[in-house]
Amino acid sequence: MTIRRLTAEDFEAVVGMDATAVGHPRTFYFERRLKTAKLRPALYVQLGAEQSGKLVGFMMARQIQGQFGRNEPALRLEAFGVASDVRGQQIGTELLSRLEDEARRLKIAEIRTTASWRDHAIMQFFDHAGFELGSEHVVDRQVTDQRAAAQGGNNSESLAPNKVDLSTLNPDDLYDVVRIDKGVSGQRREAFFYELVDEAMKDSAVRVSLVARVDGIAAGFVMARTNFGDYGRSEPVAVLDTIGVDPDYSRQGIGRALLSQLFANLHGLRIERVETVVASKDFQLLRFFYDVGFKSSQRLVFVKRVG
Repeated sequence: MTIRRLTAEDFEAVVGMDATAVGHPRTFYFERRLKTAKLRPALYVQLGAEQSGKLVGFMMARQIQGQFGRNEPALRLEAFGVASDVRGQQIGTELLSRLEDEARRLKIAEIRTTASWRDHAIMQFFDHAGFELGSEHVVDRQVTDQRAAAQGGNNSESLAPNKVDLSTLNPDDLYDVVRIDKGVSGQRREAFFYELVDEAMKDSAVRVSLVARVDGIAAGFVMARTNFGDYGRSEPVAVLDTIGVDPDYSRQGIGRALLSQLFANLHGLRIERVETVVASKDFQLLRFFYDVGFKSSQRLVFVKRVG
């Protein structure tokens, strides 16, 4: 068996292997992934296992930096599969071993992923592979055409619609996003936000990100992306990577207004669910998400340390 980089010629084999596992082909997801990997190849690690000239397994990961409030780089394992006729031959283990080698080369200390606790096969694989349960919480909520994020909670935190202007993120907003994030996190993370903004501009169907302004001044932002298949999902979902509100505008309903518009936009795209990951100790952010209708997801975070 040979472990190598995936190429465009492997596309049909990957789609077919994945379709056998999930029950239907996810051609759109893999097409979009191939497109984004070509645009930013340094961020992606995409491996294939080959036997006798035939692709029998694949594993796909991406470098992440600041998503979900984290500051340490990681490889996010997003998709993998093994041909049904060769399962039990440690192919997944070999692919993961090579992925760990790539993480070491990139000086990345951990591999992260999420999965449904009901997926017993993947739970068993993660267990044998040395993954541990992460401390973060995955929370999600259904998307509807109601602006539910602006409802509920303390009325004093509501912001009148005529006082906030919500617009799609554009490159000129990068400075303000970095400024707001620094006010919240205490750090300047230009590289992380440049990557997200650049992706949003190159593929608007992937990124659904917004900026909120009050009297012409940027007061908050939300950065999210549509997801058509990562982590073995069979239905599209939106993943909220980060949200921030300028401390000078806190408790004025900016966050609720951003999520309200985000949900409305996602409903138009026929995305039915949005999810995010929150640090277990970030009680303020957890409370905010629960207040706007999020609840504990059926998905769990898993982490493998790379020595």
